[in-house]
Formats: sequence, structure tokens, C-alpha cells
Amino acid sequence: MAFRAFTQARVYEKQAVSKDKSSIQCLECYDRNVYIGTNNATVQHLILTSSTNGDLSPSQSKIREGRARKLGSSNPVARVRAVPLFNHLLVLWDRSVTALNMFSLEPVPALKKIQHVSLFEVCDSSLAAQKACVEMVTSSSRRKVIRIHVVGVDRWDVVKEVPLLQDPVSLAVDGASLCVATCDRYLLCDIETGSSEELFPHNHSRQHVIVTAVGRGEFLLNGPECLGMFVMKTGICQRPPLQWPQEVLAAGVCFPYILTLLPQMLSVYSMLDQQRKQTVSLSGAKGLLSTSDGVLVFTERDIFSLSLVPFEEQIQALVGHERAEEALLLLDGVQSRRPLDSHKELQKGLTCLAGFVHFYQEGFSEARDLFIEGELDPREIIHLYPEFQSCLSEEFQSRLDQANKARDLQVLWKEDRTAFHHYLAFLGDFLRAVRDTEQSLKCSVEVDGALLRLCVELEDTENLQQLVALPNQCSLDHCVPVLQQHNRFFALGSLYESHGMQTEALKTWVKITDGSHKDPSCSDVYGHIVRTLTHLKDRATVWAFAEWTLQRNQETGVQIFTERPPDDPFETQDVLILLEKYPLASLLYLDFLIHDLNSEEERYHNRLALAYVTQTLREEEETESDVRVTRGKLQQLLWESKFYDISTVYERVKSTTLHPEKAILLGRTGEHFQAVQMLVHEERDLQAAEAYCCRASQGQDSPSRQALLLTLLQIYLSSEDLTGAAVDLLNNHPQVFTVEKVMRLLPESWSVQLVSQFLVRALRQNFHQRQMARLQRALAHVEFLRHKVIWIQASKTKFRANKEQKCCVCQRDLEEPQFACNLRGELMHTSCTGYSAL
Repeated sequence: MAFRAFTQARVYEKQAVSKDKSSIQCLECYDRNVYIGTNNATVQHLILTSSTNGDLSPSQSKIREGRARKLGSSNPVARVRAVPLFNHLLVLWDRSVTALNMFSLEPVPALKKIQHVSLFEVCDSSLAAQKACVEMVTSSSRRKVIRIHVVGVDRWDVVKEVPLLQDPVSLAVDGASLCVATCDRYLLCDIETGSSEELFPHNHSRQHVIVTAVGRGEFLLNGPECLGMFVMKTGICQRPPLQWPQEVLAAGVCFPYILTLLPQMLSVYSMLDQQRKQTVSLSGAKGLLSTSDGVLVFTERDIFSLSLVPFEEQIQALVGHERAEEALLLLDGVQSRRPLDSHKELQKGLTCLAGFVHFYQEGFSEARDLFIEGELDPREIIHLYPEFQSCLSEEFQSRLDQANKARDLQVLWKEDRTAFHHYLAFLGDFLRAVRDTEQSLKCSVEVDGALLRLCVELEDTENLQQLVALPNQCSLDHCVPVLQQHNRFFALGSLYESHGMQTEALKTWVKITDGSHKDPSCSDVYGHIVRTLTHLKDRATVWAFAEWTLQRNQETGVQIFTERPPDDPFETQDVLILLEKYPLASLLYLDFLIHDLNSEEERYHNRLALAYVTQTLREEEETESDVRVTRGKLQQLLWESKFYDISTVYERVKSTTLHPEKAILLGRTGEHFQAVQMLVHEERDLQAAEAYCCRASQGQDSPSRQALLLTLLQIYLSSEDLTGAAVDLLNNHPQVFTVEKVMRLLPESWSVQLVSQFLVRALRQNFHQRQMARLQRALAHVEFLRHKVIWIQASKTKFRANKEQKCCVCQRDLEEPQFACNLRGELMHTSCTGYSAL
């Protein structure tokens, strides 16, 4: 059955009389009164007897004939308009407007005919009762002018004239706005100001020119190219035009519909989406009249009523035809003018129904947005999926109608798993969108449980881990078996953790690491365990699993203590006791204490140095190990630390082959000669010996560095095999050595050529230093002379200082006889000279 916005009924049929050739020419309707204007100058009063408030529904309307008045012998009645405020009935006949009584149809004596009128219209104003008058617009049949009349109970007067360039063909009034059609264009006129504005041209015949008031300052015009144009009183269009047939005879408005009359039918268009909604066959129709709840359509002898179907019934009909979006558009459109008490609930229901239409058409993005907008209970969507109904509590009862229940996904789940996979993806998208919103607060357990199961089914590891790692409302009784069945033990541990069961979480992860549980979806579980223990507040649990982490990897396991937040540290001594069995972890923890926490306790520095020694010796025994890193850290500690006991460390390395370390320790006690000699003769590393001298003299003056290098030179010169090393040492440091001291140490057997490079560089450096010293003295002398000139000039200058003289720096008075002056001549206290810029 097609959708119907209006129901049709015949409300009047003119009895056929052999000699009566009259036909209906125009109509007017007010309340239960219908007035007919005929082609033989007669006005007929009809009364609807079994209806209220103008209700013309077919089931209630019965009509009886009232009085009739013959205005003359011929000429049709062109227009009839009721003025219920005064019980007047205004009739346009024979180019004259006559006022009759609405009930007796007797002429109103006080109102004389207005002659030479081609068109007229009464202004329907809400202020008419307050003003005790109404306005009427007439078009002169002799002049190109529009007249504005004020109509009272016993008089009507012309108050304004609006000149036109062409004779009006049709007009409509809405408040103070008047829309006029001439033979080739449409105009807008303002009744109050008399101004007019041209809208657009047309090429319609007089019969097809249409000007209809829509309401709220809007008019409907028969525009060019078979378009019904909506025009506001401001001259702009706020709605898209209607596409209607070329032979349209008339148009009426019954919000939100436009009814257009054609010779053989009547079409109903929606103002909301500009689409045709209904077609009614009406043979021989001549015109129509808009009423409060529909339209009256008349032929030559019949009157038909098209009554608006209640909006609730229209909406249900659209829903039944699976046109939910149209139903929603209709609901929202009529709410502004005809509010429905159940609008909010209806809107939600229609929005959800529109969502289901898109859902079953796989328009998932639109469906999701409509479900959210309609505040659909997420459990209704979960209930559609056969495998997920176990996630719902027993108390849940679906509120979807039987049609939707019948259209669940059971068949698709069994026959087309690929298509069903798309529906599963939508479920996840929708549940994630509504999760943690007010829409899902009352069913958060079911939403999170369904999301977890969905992620497991789709093997969506990323979203699964995100769900279980953050606070959630998953039911452990439901979710734990699901995760165990699908070998998602890492996610299971995270679920335990999010529910405050840290011990169970760690046990689960330990079993994955040890191989008791198989979970191919995760990697680096051991690293996750360490990170968890690092930030865990429960110290008992940390101690319980610390041994296990250290046994697997000392370097990573010790991060439980070294990476711990600064505001939650463990007792240092307790940690060191635990790490006694794990030398590498102990070394790393001591390194953390000294270099990160800047501990100055001697025992920790001693333990770290001894640990580095032990580690170095162990790595030297392991030929595959690279000892350079550990040894470098040891040497750096020995050089930089001021808090270890030198004798304790030296006793440990004295019997080893760690000669550079022994040299550093000897140097820390001031035994530089012995240290350098050890590096040269025992370690046999000349570069290390030279580097030692440079490092030991770092931060000291030049004589100290020269003394160390001279010590090294003496050791080189004591052995004939090290002559080349002695020459290289001199050539590498010519700026440090003093030529006189070096010459005293060199053997007499050495030739000048052997030390020529050193001598040239040393003398050049010496000459450069002397020249730089002379230059500096000269610059200082120039600066001195400049200040002396300034002083002499200042001493010959007179300054005037009065009692109110202020210091240019501190702005206090100059009260003492001594004062200073800058180059700009500004006076200041002598104590303020340091704060003044020259």
C-alpha cells in the first residue's frame, strides 16, 4: 500500500437540476462554514454539521446547504473571503468588492461597494483583533496601482497606493509583504513602506501564473523551467525549488506539504525534501483552497476534501515502508510548527530505525552515526550477533520489534562468513565509539565483554591489548575462559593487572616466558614483566619476582631497582644484599648509585671499583669478551671519584696485570714517577704513559704539566731503546717544555739535528709568547692613557650642582661634596659609578 499524506473524501455534490447550469467558480472556508461563488453571480453558504474546528475528515463530514444570495443576473463570482472578526464576507463580483454578512448573506449597509477591482486579498494578521481592523489589498481594473485598505466593522478606507508598471495578474499577502505577478514577471512589495522589488521574469499564461503565501514571510511562485520557486519576503530563496509539471493550474500549502492541481490529478510534494509523496486522481478539478488541516478541491459541481493524515500515522507508515530517514525528516520538519509531545522519543526511535536500514545495507559508517545519535542501547546490537549473545546478562530483554528480530545475522553467520566478518568489524567500531559514554554506562560490563570477545575472534591484538591494559569493566567469569581458550595469555595477564590482581598477572606472564603457556601474539614478555615490576607499588610482589628476573637476565632484571620512580625507592642495603649473588647486576646497581644518584658514600665507591676490577679480570679470562668498555669505566671511576679508599683498591689490583689502573692509583697518591715508570717499563704502553701525564696535569698550571712530562722524558732518556720516544715526546709538546731545562737533560751525544724540530717549534712558541706579552702591555698602556686623558679633561670641567641635584643612577640627592661624572656630563654618587654605563 502506497504512502498517503492526505485522505480524500467528497464533501459536497451539487444536485443536478435540468435548468441549473451554474458551476462552482471559487471557494472560501472558515470553521464549519463553506462559501461557494458560482458562475451565475450567486454566493452559496454551506455548513459542515458533524465536525469541529473545521475537521473535514471523511468519517465525520456531513454538509447541509444554508442561505444563498443572488448578486445579479450574470458574471461569475471571482473571489470570496471571510473576515470573521466582523462577520463580514467580502465578495468580488462584476469588478466590485461587496461586503455581506457571513451568516445571513445580507449586504452590510455601512460598507459601500469598492468598484473597479480586478483582484483582492485580505491580510491575515495576528494583530487584527487588537487593532479592531484588518487590511485588504485591491488591484485596480482601470489603473496600474495596488491599494491598501483598512477594513473596520462599518467602514473601509484606502490608506496607501503602490504604483506598478504593469497590471497585476495574481497576488498573495503574508503579513506586511505582498507578492504580485504581472503578465511577465513577479514583484515583491512592502505594504508599510510602499516599496517594490522585481524578483524574476516568467513566460506563463494568465491561467498558469501562481502566487501562493506559504507563511512566515515566504511565497511559492510558478517560476521558469517548470520550477516551483520559494521566495522569502527579503527576496532570497531558502529552499530548493520544486520540479513540477508545466500544466500546473493552482498550488496550495498545508505544511509541510505543497499540493499542486493539474487538470486530471493533484500531486503532493514535501517542502522538506522537495520530493513527490502522493498522487490523487481528480477529473475536472478547477481550483483548490488551503484549510487548517488540508485543502478543499472543487470541480464545477463537486467539492472534495483532502485531510492531512495525523503525523504519527504518517511516520508509522513511512517506517512500515522502510523509509525511516524520510520519517525522521518529517518528524524534525513539523516539530517547529506542530510540536508533538512524543517528539524526542519518536526522534530517537526513527534515528535508530534509519540506522538499521543502513546496517542491513552494509552502510556501516552511516549506521554507526545514527545509532549513536538515536542513543541506541548497545546491547541491542550485540544481541543481533549469535556468538555474542552469551555476553549479555539474563536480565536484558530486547526492545526491537519482531521484524528486526527476524532479520538477525543467524543465516549470514552460517552461510557467508566473509560478509559476516564485515558486520563483526562494524560491531567493534560501534562499541568502541560508545564505550565510556553515557550511552553505555548502564551496560559497560556487556560492552567490554563483547569487545574483548570480538578482538579475540578477529585476532585484533592491538585493540585487545588496549582494552585489557586500561581500566575496563570486563567480567572475569566470562572473559578469562575466552582468553584461555584462544591462548591469549598475555592479554589475560593484562586483564588481571587492570583488575588489581598483579600477582596473578605476573604469574601468567612468567609462565609464558618459561614456556608453560604458548601465546604467539606477543613478544618480549620478559621486558614487560620488568617494566611492570619497576612501577609496581606492592613491594612484596616485587621482591617475590625479583629473583626470577635476575636469574633470567641480570642486566635487564636490575632495572627493577635502577629505573624505579625516584619517589618510591627501595632500601639500598636490602637491594645490595639481594644482588650479592648477581655480580653484573650488583655492578650496574652500584654504578646507578654513584653516577645517577650521586652517592658520596665511600663503601659504595669502593664496592664499585672492586666490582669493576673483578669484572675486568673475568672478561680478560674470557677471550671472546670485549674488556675495553668495562676497563674504561673502571679507569674513569679511578680518575674522577674522590670518595673511594685508594689503598683498598690498590691492594686488590697490586698483584694483577692491570698496570694502567695501578698507575692511576699511584698517581692519586702523588707517586707520579713510579706510575709513569710502570706504564713505560711494565705495561710498555708509551701512549698510555704520555696520556697519563696529560690527564694527571689536567686542571693544573703549566709548570705542573711540564714537571710530569719532564719526568716521562727522564725515564725515556734513561734507556737507549727509548731515544725515539724521547724525541717524539719533545716534538709533541714544544709549547710545554722550557728549552733550558730540556737542554740540561739531553745527553751530550745527541746532535742538534736530532732535536732541531723541537728547538724550532719551542723557540717559535717562545718568541710568540714574548710578542703577545709585549702587545698586551702596549694595549694596557693605551687603555691607561685613554683613562688619563678622560681624567684630565674631567678635572678641567666645571659642574654646577644645586640643592636639588639628583644622582643619575639612583635618583637620590647629591648630599656629599664628593661626586663622579660620566662622559655625558651626568653627575652621580661615587658609590654608583659601578652601575653606570659610560
